Amino acid sequence: MERRDHTVTSAGLRLQVTQWGAPTARPVVMLHGIRGYAETFAGVAAALQPDFHVIAFDQRGRGRSDWDLQHNYYTDAYVNDLAAVVEALGLDRFDLLGHSMGGINAIVYASRYPSKVNRLLVEDAGPGAFEASPGAIRIRRELATTPSHFATWDEARDFMRALRPSVTEESREQRLQSMLRPADGGGFTWRYDHVGIAATRLNPDPARVVDLRPHVAALACETLVVRGGNSDYLQPEMVDEMQRLNPRIRSAVVPGAGHYIHDDQPALFHPLVRDFLLPTH
Repeated sequence: MERRDHTVTSAGLRLQVTQWGAPTARPVVMLHGIRGYAETFAGVAAALQPDFHVIAFDQRGRGRSDWDLQHNYYTDAYVNDLAAVVEALGLDRFDLLGHSMGGINAIVYASRYPSKVNRLLVEDAGPGAFEASPGAIRIRRELATTPSHFATWDEARDFMRALRPSVTEESREQRLQSMLRPADGGGFTWRYDHVGIAATRLNPDPARVVDLRPHVAALACETLVVRGGNSDYLQPEMVDEMQRLNPRIRSAVVPGAGHYIHDDQPALFHPLVRDFLLPTH
């Protein structure tokens, strides 16, 4: 599978972009979650070949992208970053997929730029999930208690296994490879701005927290909301509300998957994505 890595600049920050597949294929942009990275979509990208040109990037503060020294880790900044990537790549119209935080960013972008998004797939995200779900409480607790340093790789592996018990060992290992880097003085530390991201998530500026409901109502593209059957984040009643707000929205549930559907049940998630993006396939 053809792959290209490069950077795009947004508001003075370098964003690391990864592209898979032929540039002439149908473009789909993918946005990861709060502690994610572009590489998390490598399996989805492979499953969509040869029909799709898959584009993902490490959102600010993650992976190989720059950290924001002002801790500007809010939806409006992420959406502006996506707009900068779209402009830099000259994308006219494309499909959009977002997981968790990336799903929030995708919804807001699609509502603000309706002429750009052909089809929108939201993976386990929606109104209320970010604020009040059991999953949101879990994520806040994890951010508050995550260690900043691991003495050994095995220690980090044990931490990730306890954090993500439903994810395969292969997925956990790939996650660690993408999320950790050697620390000064030995051991390993995070490759993302844990301090800044945690501060913004745990003590946000109320004026910067987005209300997703009007953005959901404004969506003009065909939209599929995918919920993990075992998810503690997006609740069934939240999906029902999204469909009441906008009749364009369809929904699907992936059994046996938690919040990280693309990691938990890739064999079910990949064909679901393909069938939605290519309905005549």
